[in-house]
This record gives sequence, C-alpha cells and structure tokens, in this order.
Amino acid sequence: MSDSVRPCREEHLALSSRDADYQLAWPRALFQAEMADLLNHGGIAEWAERCELLLEDAFTGVAPRDDFSATSSAQRHDFLLRLLRRAPFLSEGTLARVPYWSERQRSRLPGKVSMLGTARALTRVVDDLDRRGYFEEALGKDCVDGPREIDRASALLLRELDVPDLWPLNAGRLSENRDLICDVIEALHDMVSRPRSRSMHSYGGCGWHNSDFSMGSGQVIYRWSVNRVLDTSELGLRLAEEGDDTGRLVEVTDEARTELAASMSARTDHGAGDVVRHAIALFRRRDATEHDKRSAVVNLAGVLEERRSLIKDQLVSKDEGVLFQIANGFNIRHRNPSQRTDYDAAFLDWVFWWYLSTIELTDRILARDPR
Repeated sequence: MSDSVRPCREEHLALSSRDADYQLAWPRALFQAEMADLLNHGGIAEWAERCELLLEDAFTGVAPRDDFSATSSAQRHDFLLRLLRRAPFLSEGTLARVPYWSERQRSRLPGKVSMLGTARALTRVVDDLDRRGYFEEALGKDCVDGPREIDRASALLLRELDVPDLWPLNAGRLSENRDLICDVIEALHDMVSRPRSRSMHSYGGCGWHNSDFSMGSGQVIYRWSVNRVLDTSELGLRLAEEGDDTGRLVEVTDEARTELAASMSARTDHGAGDVVRHAIALFRRRDATEHDKRSAVVNLAGVLEERRSLIKDQLVSKDEGVLFQIANGFNIRHRNPSQRTDYDAAFLDWVFWWYLSTIELTDRILARDPR
C-alpha cells in the first residue's frame, strides 16, 4: 500500500449519522487491500465501474456505491481515499442472524446452533455468494441465452465428493450427515472466486455477466463468511485461514491456541517452517487420528532437538533434557518396549501445544540473537 493511500487515525472522517449504511460485508483487511489497489491503479479500463462493483460487494447495503456514483468524476478518488482512511472504524455486518430458540434447543452443546440451524445458515451464505457471482466462473452464468444447468454444479460436486444431486444445497439433507456438510463446505471453497468486473446483459432481464475473477480474494470472503456461521455451530470446526491446510476444516481451540497456530502456520521459511506447518496441518485436521497427532508431536520434537543448544543456553540451562523426556519416555518418538503406553490420548494435545509454544519462543530468541 502506498503512503498516499495509507489509512491513519488522525485523518479518518468524523462518524456521521449514515454510518449504519456503511457496514462491511467483507473482512476489513481485504477491503483495505482491494480499495488501496484500485486507488493506486486509477488509470485502468473501466475504473469507476470496478469501484462501484467493489463498493456494492464489500458493504451490506448499496449506500456506499450510490454515494460514489453521485460524486463528480473529479472528486471520486478523494471520496475513496477518505473511505479507506475511515475503514478501521467501520462496523462489520453479518449475513448470519441470531439463531432462534428452537435452533438453540436442538443443539447438543449449550449456546450453540444445531446441525439443522448451521446447515440453513450455510445455505443462505452460499446462495448469497452465488447471487453475487462468486460461483459463476466454476458453474457458469444462468443467462437467458444459455441457462445454467443445475446438473453442472451437481456433476462437479459428484466428481469431487462422489455424492449425487447436491445442488442446489438442501439444508435438511446436509444436517443429517456431518461428513457430508463438512465435505461440501471444503469443496465449495475450492470453487469460489470473486468477480472484479461485469457487463450488463439487458435482454430478457438477464442482468450482470461477471468477469476477471479472483480466486484468492473470493476464498478469503468465503472463509470469513462461513466461519461466522461455524463459530456459532455445535460442529466445533472452522475453515483454516492460513498454513498448509488453508480452506480445510480444523478443530476449534481456545483463542490463545488459535492465535498461536495461526501465527506459526503463517511462517514462510523453509526447513523448520515447513516441518512446523506440516505438523499443525496434521494435528488439527477434523479427522486427525491418534497416530496423526503422535506424528505431529514427533515432528515438533525434531525441530526442538535441532535447537537443543539454544534451549540449554537460554531456557533450561541445568537440564535441557527435561523437554524431551516426555517424547522419549512415553511411546511417542522411538517407541521401544521400555516406554510407557498407559496415557490418555489427550496427553498428546498437551505435548503438542507445549512443544509448539516452545518453538515459537525459540523463534523469537533466534530473531533477537541469530546463531
């Protein structure tokens, strides 16, 4: 982002009575990045039309788009610049409504939404994205000159999931099968892409034909939207937003561990970084077995072994071996007859997060004092 469009607190607009009309329907960071990109490329073809599409798509209502359209051409850049500076203070709307009484009562977990309620909310999200053209690249345009064939969407899902007649989504059917709803969520993630340009086809009231699709930003919006549904669900899962398992459902943990996994998965270094990212993906996937979790712990132990001298000097100078005693003595690493096997599987969870947090600590020590 260039300095000319960098948002800053001192320059943001005063909040006005129209702020309720400026609720974001996107992740804030994505809106800021996409808006900055348009501001920095004002000379591209159909710039104003692209801006209108972004404003229509990124907000819950049409007021931002209409205000932009009503602004003179000479003032439109400044309008968008002021809006970008104001972005940190805009509220985020949601497509997901607060679940009703019956939906909450059917859930197996207090305060969470049942499978049926989750399936209904998911269907609403997917239908809204489809209406906005997010599946047009993968599924085609439902045009008066060439209607979209429902069988095309079902055929794609059949090819990926080996389940027939899934499109359009049926909330009742999805709610009856946990594996099916999870597979559909992941498969649609791989099909979604955001349109960045469009043209009007007025014949027969057809409407907009979309183009210039971005899978990257489309998947960010899809994950953000679906995760807001999953965060209220009894499923206990959400789509990973970083790492080797991006776009795949992973088990939900507390906020601190979620942030730790997110920061460690976002590493881009090779060597230790590759091992850590693989271990996290292996450990937190929704169908992870005890063997998978043990393998993840072994991988992290290997990273710590390579940093043994650092740990001895900086962390536990008297006996760095205590860090590896559990992995070596509890049938985790070498797995010989002398090791103990009488421990609960939850023990692996504790060791995994302990080792991951220790690696994060040694990362910070190495960044401060490279060796």
